[in-house]
Amino acid sequence: MDIPDVMTAIEISTPGGPEVLVPVTRPVPRPAAGELLVRVAAAGVNRPDVLQRRGFYPPPQGASDIPGLEIAGEVVAAGEGATHHIGSRVTALIAGGGYAEYAVAPAALALPVPDGLSMAEAAALPETLFTVWVNLFERGFAAEGDWVLVHGGTSGIGTTAITLCRLLGVKAIVTCGSDDKCAAALRLGAAAAINYKTQDFVAEVKRLTGGGGVNVVLDMVGGDYLPRNLSCLADDGRHVSIATQRGVSAELNILDVMRRRLTLTGSTLRPRAVAFKALVAEELRREVWPFVESGQMRPAMDRTFPLAQAAAAHAQMEAGDHVGKIVLVVDQP
Repeated sequence: MDIPDVMTAIEISTPGGPEVLVPVTRPVPRPAAGELLVRVAAAGVNRPDVLQRRGFYPPPQGASDIPGLEIAGEVVAAGEGATHHIGSRVTALIAGGGYAEYAVAPAALALPVPDGLSMAEAAALPETLFTVWVNLFERGFAAEGDWVLVHGGTSGIGTTAITLCRLLGVKAIVTCGSDDKCAAALRLGAAAAINYKTQDFVAEVKRLTGGGGVNVVLDMVGGDYLPRNLSCLADDGRHVSIATQRGVSAELNILDVMRRRLTLTGSTLRPRAVAFKALVAEELRREVWPFVESGQMRPAMDRTFPLAQAAAAHAQMEAGDHVGKIVLVVDQP
């Protein structure tokens, strides 16, 4: 298979607004040991990409400076020890480099794209699936029959959490910023949806759970939401932080944490070692991928943009009106 020397990629010309995302010509990367070279058909757009563009979330050491944390496409080359067949269709979690015509991915983090799943849909899965699985089900120990509270119910994370909860018997309460978004969340399978602009989510959670509270909170808001989230938790509840959109500081009642035996935890995924992510990929392959292969799990898709319109895709995300994933698609011969 002929692989060109150069490709089109999207570069962050300087920290700033969506307009700083510009198409440039870059060398096609070469896969190292254990890596695949993927001809990218589609790349997911995620909130960390926006933070990187603004200058707040630099890539980990050794990762590409090109944004993009998830891709889908065709394997066109493999480094030493990589086990995927040339020509196979994969979707993969990567630490950067997705907004491009070619990207390298650790072979251990690549999952097969089943028939019936479009490349755009496949590219919308890895970042949110890995994040939700690690934080809601591993760190938060969500289990069948539990109640969970997920903020940002129509975001990529939120819609993925709703779908996983529905498939695994977990009752998801989500918060959304409009009645239309609440309706969309309910259609996806949320047990309940709260319009945080018109309702007190703490009071609603207590009402919905008969006063018992939720077993887990998955929080991407932070700041002053923390004490309110803790009020939503049942005894022995777990609070998992994955982002801090309303700030990195909060006050809490330590005695309340002690009395109710609450657990506060959280994580960031991108800087974690490939070896850790490979373990997660194996769990997803075993526990979640059968739902993907059967068609029971499909990402909620907002819209797609051509790669060259990455700036417009970021503007769409920052407008906050999207429901589900925003994906860049790459023209292929």
